[in-house]
Amino acid sequence: MATVNQYKFKGVDNSTSGSALVPLGTGNPLINETIVIKSILVTSAGTPTVTITNNSITAIKSAALTANVTTELLTQPLIVEGGKTFIVQASTTDSFDVAISYLNIKKEVTT
Repeated sequence: MATVNQYKFKGVDNSTSGSALVPLGTGNPLINETIVIKSILVTSAGTPTVTITNNSITAIKSAALTANVTTELLTQPLIVEGGKTFIVQASTTDSFDVAISYLNIKKEVTT
């Protein structure tokens, strides 16, 4: 089994609603992946609070945003295990952007 490390960046522009965002994609990571999130930057046109959930556990609760200011939400890396759900949720429908820098550790079966 080989391991492939990929450094990635994912940005999501949530301009329409305060609905839950799944920035790592609908597969969130695959069962053979582990994601190490280094940075979560958020910018908002308004003043919502942001909650981050990792596998149904609240990792960041109600982080208050200031309008038109970029805020770093992490002070330490956050691990998202394969097959688990990672969600970013705003408290209001204010437009906000989320930018995530992460390391994707993918286990590949080689034959």
